[in-house]
Amino acid sequence: MKRVFLESHNIKNLFFGFGQFNYQLVKALHKAAVSDFKMVLHAKNDSKLKSEFGKFFEYKPYFGFRRYPLFRIRQEYALWHSLNQNTKIEPASNSPYLLTVHDVNFVEEASKSKASETRQRFQEKLDRSDAITYISEFAKKSTHQNFKIPEVPEYVIYNGNPIQTIEISESYTPKKTSSRPFLFSIGEFTARKNFHTLVEMLALLPDYDLILSGKNTTDYAQEVLKPLISKLNLENRVHITGKIEDLDKQYYLKNCSAFLFPSLREGFGIPPIEAMRFGKPVFLSNTTSLPEIGGPDAFYWDHYNPSYMVDIFKKGMQKYTNDKASMSERYIKRAKSFCWDKAASEYLKIYRSLL
Repeated sequence: MKRVFLESHNIKNLFFGFGQFNYQLVKALHKAAVSDFKMVLHAKNDSKLKSEFGKFFEYKPYFGFRRYPLFRIRQEYALWHSLNQNTKIEPASNSPYLLTVHDVNFVEEASKSKASETRQRFQEKLDRSDAITYISEFAKKSTHQNFKIPEVPEYVIYNGNPIQTIEISESYTPKKTSSRPFLFSIGEFTARKNFHTLVEMLALLPDYDLILSGKNTTDYAQEVLKPLISKLNLENRVHITGKIEDLDKQYYLKNCSAFLFPSLREGFGIPPIEAMRFGKPVFLSNTTSLPEIGGPDAFYWDHYNPSYMVDIFKKGMQKYTNDKASMSERYIKRAKSFCWDKAASEYLKIYRSLL
């Protein structure tokens, strides 16, 4: 039986985008229950995967030294799917190769020396690809703008929404919350997520608190966000939770007044569609993939002047309040349209076309 290798070692990092992509796609592929070929998962700690997915998949243990050409995986597969564009794990053989591109943010974010190395490695991935998938039209467009693309089939397959079913009970409360109306955002605390603009905006919105979740052990958190919160005397109104589990996230999404996402660069943007699943108004940056994912009912910031952001927020909240039932319904419908089962079906079609 033919075997498809899924380079999925980032599946362990469920608090980050790559990890969620790996896990949610693998979960949906398992649900699809294909029987005409076998899939092989590449993961460091496969005991949890085996307990969840059993013998449906085969498992290849991950070792860091396989990043080096001398130690690459020599076993031949009918197809190699690189789920993570930045991984250094590559096959030793010339197996048919499918690359999934999430974004090319590294073009702008990396230092000059590192950017050159990363660009070269990424171009090599593109050059060896027999097909390429992108997680958004924006990811495809920006890749074409920055790299030479081989003449191979290309596909845009949207990510699914991890929250299809709302699981949180009415009685559940996380350790950190607010007794006042609050706004919510989530993501790794980096300059790209632009959280400091929300703090500056909050200073002009006395009726709200702000809850920020995600990895906060970063230079941006310590050197930018915390001093700003202190400078604006918002220590009692900005609540930083750190990384959170799914139930905490669902609580904040369910109970927030609005979801805010002023990110400067996204290849897709999962958090906004998670918020939409709860019928909540979403306020996004009008840049990169976010207008594509947010759709016509989201509200957008063109720049980040605090007074301007407040104006867009107040007008958006008024519009939402005046038409809450209808807008909530449209948000939920859009959120449900991003489906991992649909995405897995599209990936399986591509697998079969390359086998």
